[in-house]
Amino acid sequence: MYAGRTIFSQLMDFLPLAEFHRCVERYRGDYKVQSFSCLDQFLSLAFAQLTYRESLRDIEVCLRSMQPRLYHMGFRSELARSTLAKANEQRDWRIYADLAQVLIREARQLYAHEELGVELEQTVYALDSTTIDLCLALFPWAPYERSKAAVKMHTLLDLRGNIPSFVLITPGRVSDLRALDHLVLEPGSFYVMDRGYIHFARLYRFVLAAAFFVVRAHVNMQYRRRYSHPVDKSTGLRGDQTIILSGRHSCRDYPVPARQIRYYDAEHDLRLSILTNNFVLPALTIAQIYKCRWQIETYASHCTSFGRSDSSGRNDCLSGSSSLWLLTGGFGPGSSNKHPPLSLYA
Repeated sequence: MYAGRTIFSQLMDFLPLAEFHRCVERYRGDYKVQSFSCLDQFLSLAFAQLTYRESLRDIEVCLRSMQPRLYHMGFRSELARSTLAKANEQRDWRIYADLAQVLIREARQLYAHEELGVELEQTVYALDSTTIDLCLALFPWAPYERSKAAVKMHTLLDLRGNIPSFVLITPGRVSDLRALDHLVLEPGSFYVMDRGYIHFARLYRFVLAAAFFVVRAHVNMQYRRRYSHPVDKSTGLRGDQTIILSGRHSCRDYPVPARQIRYYDAEHDLRLSILTNNFVLPALTIAQIYKCRWQIETYASHCTSFGRSDSSGRNDCLSGSSSLWLLTGGFGPGSSNKHPPLSLYA
C-alpha cells in the first residue's frame, strides 16, 4: 500500500508558517497553552471545511479514524471535541483575521493576470453581503428576527480569481450600506454592487476618490436626462444617457452628472438599469462588468453552506468570529496551489 503524504498535508504546505507564527505571537495565542496549539486548531477547522464536516463530533470522529496519519498531516496534539470547542471560545480571532489577510495577498498575486471575461486592465471588485442564520437560543448575542439569530458577512471580491480582498463581519441587523464606510477605495478600480447599496452620499465618495461604481439603479429614481448617446440594440443595449439626479436629497448628495445604461438580458428575460460614474468605457462593457457580479453570489452561497451554527461548538461572539475568519482563510491554501501539482494518493 502506498504510504505517501495525504492531499491535505500537501495543501497545507502552502500555508506560510512563519507568517502564521508571527500572528500567533502578536496576540499571544499560545500563551500558557500546554497542548493543542493555534496551529492544531487551524488544521482541524481547515480539514473540517475542506471535507464538509458539519459538527465538532463529526470533526473528532473523522480525524480520530485517521490516528496513525495525524502526525504526518501536521497535528501535534490529540483532538477532543471539548478541546476544540474551548479553543474556538478562547483564542483571539484576530490571529486568523491577520492570517487571512496574508493568504489573500498571496492568492491575489497568483491571479493578478487571470482573465476577467471583459477587456479591461483595471481591477474589478464585487461587493455583497451574505446572512448566516444561527439559532437564537444558542446565539443570543446576535439577534436578527424574533425567532432566529444571524451574523452578516460583507465581502469585497476581486473578480480576477474570485479572491476576497475585504471582509467585514457584523450582526445580522446591520445595514449593507455600513460596509461602504469601511472600504478603502482604490483609484481607477471598479466596484460592482446591487441596488441595496444605493446611497448617493456614499456613492459620491467614489467620485472624490477617482474610483468607479457600477450599481443597479432603483426603478423610481428621480433624474433629468441631459444627453442621450446612440447604442447598438442588437447587443442588448436599450439606452445610454447622461443624467442629473433631481430628487430632493439625491441632488444634494450627488451633485455631479451620472451615467445610466439600460440593458436587456435576453437569457434571463431581465431589464437592467445600471448607474455608473464612468463616462469613458463603452456602454456594453459597463453592462458586461455588471454581469460579472454573479461570481460573488457563488462565493456567498459557499460561505453560507460552511457557516453552520453547530461547527464552532460554542455560542459566544469570539467563537463565531474565529470560525468565520478561519472560513475566509481557508481559501488561501486552496488558491495557492494553482501551479504546483498535487499527488492524488491519500
